[in-house]
Amino acid sequence: MKKVASHALGCKVNQYESEAIAELFAEKGYEIVGIDDTADVYIINTCTVTNFGDKKSRQLIRKVKRQNPEATVVAIGCYAQTAPEDIKKIEGINLIVGTKGRADIVELVENYKPENGVVCTVGEIAKERVFEKLSINKLSDRTRAYLKIQDGCSQFCSYCIIPYARGPIRSRDPQDIAEEVKTLADNGFKEIILTGIHVASYGKDLKGTSLLDVVKQVQDTPGIERIRFSSVEPGLITEEFVSELAKMDKVCGHFHLSLQSGCNRTLKRMNRKYTAEQYEKAVELIRKYFPDAALTTDIIAGFPDESDDDFEESLSFAKKIGFLKIHAFPYSPKRGTPAAAMENQIQNSVKNERTARLIELSDIMGDEFIERFKGRNMPVLFEREISENLYEGYTSNYIRVIAESKENIQNKILDVKILSHENDTAHGEII
Repeated sequence: MKKVASHALGCKVNQYESEAIAELFAEKGYEIVGIDDTADVYIINTCTVTNFGDKKSRQLIRKVKRQNPEATVVAIGCYAQTAPEDIKKIEGINLIVGTKGRADIVELVENYKPENGVVCTVGEIAKERVFEKLSINKLSDRTRAYLKIQDGCSQFCSYCIIPYARGPIRSRDPQDIAEEVKTLADNGFKEIILTGIHVASYGKDLKGTSLLDVVKQVQDTPGIERIRFSSVEPGLITEEFVSELAKMDKVCGHFHLSLQSGCNRTLKRMNRKYTAEQYEKAVELIRKYFPDAALTTDIIAGFPDESDDDFEESLSFAKKIGFLKIHAFPYSPKRGTPAAAMENQIQNSVKNERTARLIELSDIMGDEFIERFKGRNMPVLFEREISENLYEGYTSNYIRVIAESKENIQNKILDVKILSHENDTAHGEII
């Protein structure tokens, strides 16, 4: 039996796609192994969101070829799409596929002949209008399932290469979504996380369907107990949208609401489509209908020409909002984006110092948020046993909880009294 390793670098969409590709190979009789194992085929789902992502992709391609020089090594994904000529130069690469045509990957691999050298099937993505169906049914042993409902992005933020890597927005057919949700429920998944490159744009390229329609579909699926979004945008958060979500008891009170900066001057130069004031209004709407909601976000530190005052304004805004967690990272110039060519690039030392301050604030706000729930009973979906009789799970509003149980409680939702917390983890007692 031939062995295949399908590995993702980067975002949750890449992870979803890599699992779906592994299933395609499993259906053809391949044994699925880890990326560190010896395999006959290695599928590397590359990332290009930063230059570091490019570097990790190149390193992994070289690493797997050293593991088995006879293996067929395939690069797919965003870096493969935007820089196929760079990947062609990597010794040991055999196939380069990009971000479309991946549904045919088993056939491509099986038809590949070493004497053909490097085969590249990367095509233009800018005019792509069809959602490529890649589905997950049963491979994962987790309790939460990511469900890709959308691909592409048409926002063109000045720092981001992804619209060039993924093409324009393409929404998945609602019937396809319904079928996969049912399959996931039948396979025991309790929670669905709706994911995509720009989830908020779902339905804009379809007639008669919207993101709310998808949520209602999942809500009505027996066996699914929770619905979460991987990320949403401030422009999506209207009174109508949030009030409708609040009517559905399976929707989790956790919203990853992209911010990037709390300074309007910086937001404008990032080509983000909202102001700090509009963002704050979106937060107020969420908290009106989901009083216990957790908010998480991303913030870039040291965007070109971000002054000390700009950063302090961004930091103060984040503090005002009160997040459970900030994913803070220093700005990384990405070749081919407008921001990379902007004047007044910030020194790395300054970017790192600002990032550290954001992380420090995030830790403080996270502690304050979790402390609010001390003494309260919270439903927890337990995901795994981390040591003997000790289980880890998450509340609906994304607080990590650890509790003891002599019984196997994996994939069960149980009420837990929150007793204490340490760092970003609450400790509780099953009621």
